[in-house]
Amino acid sequence: MIHYIIPFLAVILGYLAALFIQPKNQKNIKLLMAFSGSFLLALTVTHLLPDVYQYNLKEIAHSHLASEHNHSGGMIGFFIMLGIVLQIVLEYFSKGAEHGHVHLHDKLNHIPWLLFISLCLHALLEGLPISRHQELSFGIAIHHLPIAVILSTFFIRSGMPQKTVFFFMSLFAIMTPAGTILSENFSFLQNYYAEISAVVVGILFHISSTIIFESNEDHKFNFNKLLAIMAGVLCAYFI
Repeated sequence: MIHYIIPFLAVILGYLAALFIQPKNQKNIKLLMAFSGSFLLALTVTHLLPDVYQYNLKEIAHSHLASEHNHSGGMIGFFIMLGIVLQIVLEYFSKGAEHGHVHLHDKLNHIPWLLFISLCLHALLEGLPISRHQELSFGIAIHHLPIAVILSTFFIRSGMPQKTVFFFMSLFAIMTPAGTILSENFSFLQNYYAEISAVVVGILFHISSTIIFESNEDHKFNFNKLLAIMAGVLCAYFI
């Protein structure tokens, strides 16, 4: 039950922080993003990625058709690349909001439906592998917390009605738990667990690596960011 609640609460806490605390120090949010990116990447590499290949090998052995599936590992790699490309397409519509690229001083002339639908689809897909890897719920939650702060701040400063902001952020909050529930109850998603999870691996690879490796604004070495990245990897090690 807790793996449903943690990603949901992370978004709600981010929304409340933007609403009542109104954090002004963007450097702290960027450090949190760096921590979340490395934490999520470490969980993906050490937990989700090995399991995808291992599960795929078990399926091959179970089918007794290993000779006909000698390229199956390559197919998993193909689905990982498909996830990377899918995330690039989603970011075209979301403008990179998944890794904090939102200009807080921009004004909205209309409701950004494409941005929001892209983010919700991204969050829904992230929830699919949590049914088998509940530890990922912590990584997704830490990933979504600063995003929720940035998005909520952006919507509030853009003059969007408070009820609309609350509706959007609540909907965003339930997307990841909804993905987990779908993966647990639909046989189609269970039958294609390896392929779907490989797509999610590609998505997480792209998101987390973008957060970690993107240049600083001043293009200088940032020791605090390095410490945040190392802390994220260390925390993932103990999960």
